[in-house]
Amino acid sequence: MNTTFIKSNDLLLGSPLFTKRDDAQRAEQQGQHVAWSQGISEKGRAFLSDVTGDFAVGINLPGDGVFLAVDRFAIRSLCYREVEGRLLFAERADALADDSTEIDPQAIFDYLFAHAIPSPRTIFKGIYRLPPAHCAIFENGKLSVKPYWAAHFEENAPASFGDLRAEFRKLLADAVAKEVAGYAPEKIGCFLSGGTDSSTVSGMVGQVTGKPAETYSIGFEADGYDEMEFARIAARHFRTNHHEYYVTPDDLVSSIPDVAAYYDQPFGNSSALPAYYCARIAKENGIEKMLAGDGGDELFGGNSRYAKQRVFDLYGYLPQVVRSGLMEPLFEQGILGSLPIGRKAKSYIEQAKVPMPDRAHMYNLLLRLGVTEVLTADFLRQVDPESVARQQREVWQQADAKAAINQTLAFEWRYTLAESDLPKVCGTTNLAGVAVGFPMLDQQLVDFSAKLPPDYKLKGLKLRWFFKEALRGFLPDEILTKKKQGFGLPFGVWMTSHVKLRELAVDSLQSLAGRGIVKRDFINDLLSTRLMEHPGYYGEMVWILMMLEQWLQAHRPTYRLA
Repeated sequence: MNTTFIKSNDLLLGSPLFTKRDDAQRAEQQGQHVAWSQGISEKGRAFLSDVTGDFAVGINLPGDGVFLAVDRFAIRSLCYREVEGRLLFAERADALADDSTEIDPQAIFDYLFAHAIPSPRTIFKGIYRLPPAHCAIFENGKLSVKPYWAAHFEENAPASFGDLRAEFRKLLADAVAKEVAGYAPEKIGCFLSGGTDSSTVSGMVGQVTGKPAETYSIGFEADGYDEMEFARIAARHFRTNHHEYYVTPDDLVSSIPDVAAYYDQPFGNSSALPAYYCARIAKENGIEKMLAGDGGDELFGGNSRYAKQRVFDLYGYLPQVVRSGLMEPLFEQGILGSLPIGRKAKSYIEQAKVPMPDRAHMYNLLLRLGVTEVLTADFLRQVDPESVARQQREVWQQADAKAAINQTLAFEWRYTLAESDLPKVCGTTNLAGVAVGFPMLDQQLVDFSAKLPPDYKLKGLKLRWFFKEALRGFLPDEILTKKKQGFGLPFGVWMTSHVKLRELAVDSLQSLAGRGIVKRDFINDLLSTRLMEHPGYYGEMVWILMMLEQWLQAHRPTYRLA
């Protein structure tokens, strides 16, 4: 980066929706820049309450001032750094870095913990990313970064299933209509995994456009990973023009370096590779925009871990005297805890006693393997292992919700969607050269989900009860009753049998060991013993380390821990 630059050029990304008529007319007649500039000038941060959609905006204010903002889910990205009394900004973190910009060891630890680097930190020291629903104002040499929106749940709103069902279906159709506007139907494609969300979006595209949707699915020749049959069920049901591609280990060998290097910082979501091939095949077929189903689980209670956490929460309803006077002495300290059924009870009690969100970390891969077993002492001296966990506790407490399921969903909007799933899809579609839209994250649907009764999302242990019942008759029954899977990647399984893929992974991890971050003994044990014992489980750790090294090779080939 040339620090002689006086300022960054104004940046307007995405498709913001101005909800006030005057602002919308101004944007249509005079352009987005005028709408943003005047809105910020007149209302400041408050103007953002009247803007939805996906956007990242950087506006230079009079003098040396700067205004930055990203949408409520950070679908669009915006990074910034202070240089010589000015605030510079860009869409990507690496656009603000040069060869002298230092790698942040703390960011590397955060990546290994979370498989992505949670905002506001980036891989580069002194360069930050705006968190979702945040804005920044830089004036008189001072920077203020604050949230402008937070989830608010109306948990006691009157509920009539019939009325809510009709409203929900209309909102779904409206959300899809917004995303396809301006595109010929044959230029719109849909990710189709065979799950409820992607199937719903695919079906709605056909309903809205009056023409069968173009759907794209990825399969794997690996037991337990391929759910192409469910995608075919949805495709037949909605009569889509269906396209399939089976990813192979050779595909991974050829594309892993490109996908890893494309991101502006290390990114470890292994579903990025299947998403990339979906988007790439669609691009080759002339598709200009892909629609994804991301957000449905997090808005309507669709992840199995939500039911699992409810089971743990039940422990807190037992009287204290039963918990501390009977259950814990019997299973945690007594002989019962050593018996097969007792070990399960002991594990349950141990997890139930840990409050959320820390409870979710108990099976964190890095923690399970042991921080001091994986990472070098020199590296650990430069980082705070509690950094991500501390941030997550703060975010957990910020949710305006009383019901546990809603508090969990608000938390997931930040960490599952904004920090992982959306960057995965946005990054890989950008690499493939197609646009992407997320109908499930339409603000009206988000607001609708916030007013649903909590037990409409998780009824007992039934996931996304309302969503499924409201779409019964629209979605095939097989889709409504299937277990969630998605585009899981059989990397670990393939690595144990495919020579070139194993060579790529082994070479990457051995190279990483030379950087002083991860212990070489751990890497040797991981590759020679652990991976062979449980390819699916330990393959995830190999993937995370490999993608880190592949990114470093592309962006900082000579980096070594100082």
